[in-house]
Amino acid sequence: MQGLVFLIVAAVSGIAAVRLVTNKNLVHAALYLVVTLLGMAIIFLLLTAEFVAWVQVLIYVGAVIVLLLFGLMLTRAQIGKTALDRQQRWVAGPVALVLFAVTTPVLWRFFDGRTINLERQTGNTADLGTEIFTNFVLPFEIASVLLLAALVGAVFLAKRD
Repeated sequence: MQGLVFLIVAAVSGIAAVRLVTNKNLVHAALYLVVTLLGMAIIFLLLTAEFVAWVQVLIYVGAVIVLLLFGLMLTRAQIGKTALDRQQRWVAGPVALVLFAVTTPVLWRFFDGRTINLERQTGNTADLGTEIFTNFVLPFEIASVLLLAALVGAVFLAKRD
C-alpha cells in the first residue's frame, strides 16, 4: 500500500514539477510549486519523518510561496502570457537531458540494493534541531537573510514607482 501511495504522489509531483517549469503564467507556476512541495511533504510522511513533513508544509508551502506571490504582486511583474520569453528552450532541453543522463547512472549505482529502515526512533526532532543549530547554522542564517533581502527588494521596487 505504501509503495502504491508513493508512486501516485511521485507521479503527481513530477507532473506538477514539469508544469511548473513549462508554464508561462507566474501565478500558475507558483501553484504548481505548491503541489510539488506538498507531494514532497507526503513522501516525508511515508518515510516517517513527520517533523520534516510539517516543516515543509509550514515553511515552504506556507511562507515561501506567500512571499513569492507577495513579491510578484509588489513588483508588478508581468504575470500572464505577456511575460517575456527568452526562447532558450532549445538550450534548456538538451542540457536537461545531459544532466539526466549523467546523474541517473550515478544515483542508480549509489542506491542499488539499499533499503530504508522505517522503524521508529526516539528523539528525532531533538537531534534534528541540535544538528541544524550546531553544524548547519550558517546555511540556515544565509537562507533567512536571502528571504529578507528578497522581501526588502520587492518593497523597494514597488515604492520606486
